[in-house]
Amino acid sequence: HLRKGLRSFAMDGIQSARVLDEKALEVPEKELQENFAESYGIFSGKATQRAKLRFTPEHARWVAGEHWHGQQVGSFDKNGYYNLEFDYNQDPELVMEIMKHGSGVEVIAPVSLKNRVKAELQKTLSKY
Repeated sequence: HLRKGLRSFAMDGIQSARVLDEKALEVPEKELQENFAESYGIFSGKATQRAKLRFTPEHARWVAGEHWHGQQVGSFDKNGYYNLEFDYNQDPELVMEIMKHGSGVEVIAPVSLKNRVKAELQKTLSKY
């Protein structure tokens, strides 16, 4: 209500809650789908880019069973690599998730996402 829009929150980030006297707004399912289903993670709204990731065979066995996005498309290639594609509109959470896999993942597209991960890795390396 405060921001006059739909929001998604990570449960572990909520520090307190309180019951209000006012009724919750009823939001049509179609509107919820349009706002939350298209994009990756906590960032809602219309997706503007498509992530294409390639996981090594070692990481593929874990990632193939994970649910990153409601409309993700994943497939194995003939060499055992796992290719994962999904839409998103903002990348901070996605960059963290990609970096969790270290050398076990490569960003294929878009170039902007590849460059963001590369910049984060360079900043990380500078600390060691």
